[in-house]
Amino acid sequence: MAINPRPAGVGTAELVANAWVRLKAARAFVFDMDGVLYRGDTALAGVRDVLNALELRERGYMLATNNSMSTPASYVTKLAGMGLEVPEEAILTAGIATRDYLSEHLPVGVGVFVVGMPALREQLFAGTSFHPVQYGEEQPAAVVVGLDLQFDYEKLKAATAAIRGGALFVATNADATLPTEAGLVPGAGSVVAAVAVASGREPVVIGKPEPLLLEMALHHLGVPPEEAVMIGDRLDTDIVAGYRAGMMTVLVLTGVSTRDEVPNASVLPDLVLTDMAAFLDAYIVDPS
Repeated sequence: MAINPRPAGVGTAELVANAWVRLKAARAFVFDMDGVLYRGDTALAGVRDVLNALELRERGYMLATNNSMSTPASYVTKLAGMGLEVPEEAILTAGIATRDYLSEHLPVGVGVFVVGMPALREQLFAGTSFHPVQYGEEQPAAVVVGLDLQFDYEKLKAATAAIRGGALFVATNADATLPTEAGLVPGAGSVVAAVAVASGREPVVIGKPEPLLLEMALHHLGVPPEEAVMIGDRLDTDIVAGYRAGMMTVLVLTGVSTRDEVPNASVLPDLVLTDMAAFLDAYIVDPS
């Protein structure tokens, strides 16, 4: 059953009409990236015009992704290759959000054991007082787990021992799968699950569907959640996270989730649109 059911006495037409009003009045927007702005190395229809329209109307936006395998600078280059000019400060990755979380919750100068790709390490340690720890050198203050394409038993054993020894267990995200041009492949959640089972501990999850990543994006934008919109392609991550963060949510059908899945979703989006071109029409043109 959906956890944001229709209010008593409010019909579907009224809900949709209210959603259009909220969309046009929104002061800021948070976009998921893969499946919303692009697929592979190709920008999706309407994306450039949407970003231009927001800038012309002086509406803030951020791009928020669970992916920790690329840095914001890498995303700037990737987007530029598609003809999308986005400033680095408008991109928030789960790696950057994890760094900020650790900075708020750990003492200065402590060690961190990382299960993840080099880009995650770069995001965690650049400009911070933390230092990387290989298990056995010292007891780390935290274990950070992201998607690691070289994950093996030795890493599992080291992460497990550190967490059982008292290290804070933090996951960049818990996505079971990762969409690629070749189809769905195991995501960071598969690695996180292995560490959780072996250690007997549940992690602090930074990425969607937990709201922390979006709350950090809203903090950067300086906008309260009720005046912001989350736009994503996954019901189970983007839409749930937006709802938990108190934002309006819009599902676009250019990525993982389909229209047929909406009625059975645990959280219903406020609007469902075919793509970003339809979003542009909805935002600029009065749908009535």
